[in-house]
Amino acid sequence: MSFNMYIPTHIIFGKGNLKELHNQNLPYKKAIIVVSNGKSVKENGALETLCDELRAINISYDIFDKVEANPTKNTVMKGAEFAKNKRIDLIIALGGGSVIDASKAIALMAVNEGDYWDYISSGTGKGKIPNKTPLPIIAITTTAGTGSETDAACVITNEETNEKTGYGNQALFPKIAIVDPDLMKTVPPKLTAYQGFDALFHSVECYISNKANLMGDMYALTAIKNISDYLPIAVKNGENEKARERVAFANTLSGAVMTISGCTGEHSLEHAMSAYHSNLPHGAGLIMISVAYYTHFVNKNVCGERFIEMAKVMGIENADKPFDFITALVNLQKKCGVYDLKMSDYGISEDEFNKITENAFSTMGRLFFNEIIPLEKEDCISILKKSYK
Repeated sequence: MSFNMYIPTHIIFGKGNLKELHNQNLPYKKAIIVVSNGKSVKENGALETLCDELRAINISYDIFDKVEANPTKNTVMKGAEFAKNKRIDLIIALGGGSVIDASKAIALMAVNEGDYWDYISSGTGKGKIPNKTPLPIIAITTTAGTGSETDAACVITNEETNEKTGYGNQALFPKIAIVDPDLMKTVPPKLTAYQGFDALFHSVECYISNKANLMGDMYALTAIKNISDYLPIAVKNGENEKARERVAFANTLSGAVMTISGCTGEHSLEHAMSAYHSNLPHGAGLIMISVAYYTHFVNKNVCGERFIEMAKVMGIENADKPFDFITALVNLQKKCGVYDLKMSDYGISEDEFNKITENAFSTMGRLFFNEIIPLEKEDCISILKKSYK
């Protein structure tokens, strides 16, 4: 029953709500808008709409458009220098989880000295405590995947050391999160699927973690049901408004449940995979290892009733055994066209599994403490081997 819940972000959810930003009584004068190094927010009109909103309330702005799909420390430091030079008092993230994560790290480094990795507490990080409070953030998500718009953490890759890990600071909760499903209509089918499964696994991991609690369970099961029901529709037809709304809703819930419960080693393993292979989308990597990962726990006969409950909300109404969850998971992957993803297509080889596992434990090992039973290194190597195609 026990839980500790603190989610101070003002969430503005709903179709067309980007155009409500000018009504939010924003006490800021100058911002940078952080976007990806792609073209999507420029081509779909989201950036221009945001600029119109800022002009309407006399907030001046500059644009930082350098963020990669797996944002790097180098990009964070460039963004922080850009922010310092512009003397801003607000950071606005317009994009998916990578952009929001990068914006959080930029918000930290725009006011603190040294290198971003000085503040990382794992791996080669120095574990320093920042002297100054990060700049305020407004997060406008254009994808339904990471839930970063409602949490206080970010994941960045140190390209010099092949470490990909998170940093958390309660000051990094966005002041406002705008979740406008209209901004997600142009996300391509494959990316819609990858992002949706990332959101799904946030909730699934939290639901079977040793930090699970009654409040988190409510969020998690609702998110799992909405993704299972509506992600295949959104993948098939990105213009389907109801599907986009429901997947976005599930993603928002999954972001919240991470602050109440905790993700597990599945995420640590994938972050290690994409630390070495930056072309690997995070959600795709999670999909690749998910069946073997969850089968490991089913075979260990732990939290069987929770796997059965998830199978039921995922569409197997008469589920009565834990393995029904694996069946439901495979069915969902097939419906979304992602069941046959291959590690080898992204340059991952079998001789990397020891290295990936060691990286996962040294860089993001804290998530393994959230497992319902201990997950040892040899277990992780076995999961990777069973997942390899």
